[in-house]
Amino acid sequence: MATTQSSGRKRRAGASDVPGPDTEKLLGLYRRMVQIRLFEEACQRGFRTGKIGGYLHMYIGQEAVATGFIDAFQDGDKVITAYRDHAHAMLLGSTPNEVMAELYGKGTGLVKGKGGSMHLFDVKNGFMGGYGIVGGHIPLGVGLAYAQAYNGTTGIVQLYLGDGSIHNGAFHEAANLAGLWGKSGLNPTLFILENNQYGMGTSVERATAMTDLARKFESYGIEHEKVDGMDLEAVLECAHRVSKKVRETGVPYAVEALTYRLVAHGAADFLERYRTKDEIKEWRQRDPIGLLEHKLLELNALDEAAVESIKADAKKVIEDAVKFAEESPEPDLSEVYTDVYK
Repeated sequence: MATTQSSGRKRRAGASDVPGPDTEKLLGLYRRMVQIRLFEEACQRGFRTGKIGGYLHMYIGQEAVATGFIDAFQDGDKVITAYRDHAHAMLLGSTPNEVMAELYGKGTGLVKGKGGSMHLFDVKNGFMGGYGIVGGHIPLGVGLAYAQAYNGTTGIVQLYLGDGSIHNGAFHEAANLAGLWGKSGLNPTLFILENNQYGMGTSVERATAMTDLARKFESYGIEHEKVDGMDLEAVLECAHRVSKKVRETGVPYAVEALTYRLVAHGAADFLERYRTKDEIKEWRQRDPIGLLEHKLLELNALDEAAVESIKADAKKVIEDAVKFAEESPEPDLSEVYTDVYK
């Protein structure tokens, strides 16, 4: 029997009062995941043709994690993440046009062309940013959650972090405060550890003696569990259940989503000498989009013609976004002095 871990106690996977998703819901989320995948592939092409500057991290292979957790997002919640942030922004409501224009550095971009891939931001949709400094956003997320509780709201903070950032001092300081404030119900932080097995070019096994990363939260009195981050249904069940718990208690909770990036760490990471082609090939058998597509075909919610139609629709949306980005104007020079402190 599959189990997930929560502060040393075993839990039957899927055991929850939260009803499972219906077929129509899964089909809608499948469409979103396909669109994210095609968007990321277009970004990769844009980077390699010199149209996207700065640096670029794709979310290919990890789509089920953000898709599942953001499905549990409610008005008043906040989301904050690291630099692999395109999917999170679009799932919250930023348009492909806005995000692609931002990557192209154009004035019509989500943050007027001044943020680029690693620094997306969309306050109106509850997205408090992607951050380029490894681990630097974790204290900010914990602080946002404290503010939510202090101000008497019911909002929670979905704080996404990668396996590489959990060895950073900023993580440990922030987790300690989250656990401390949480004792008084003043820190509704949902830590979502996206463990894609590698922090840049270093595997988890080469970075820490304690490879059960979820258990690192125990030191700070934070309950935790694991979820299969390649299985959208498993993520959805976990996301809705633990979001409800954090929302009702104001106490932080951590989920380690075991996932895998099916592409290089970043668009310029060509050689990937730190992992084998056989390993990538093996993980491709558990591509989250492929798993969900297979499930929907089994349920007769999809047929091959519908699959092709969904992909064609998504391709058109992404082609339009690229065209919009290419044709958009450069930022006006006057923007140099806007949105800065001094």
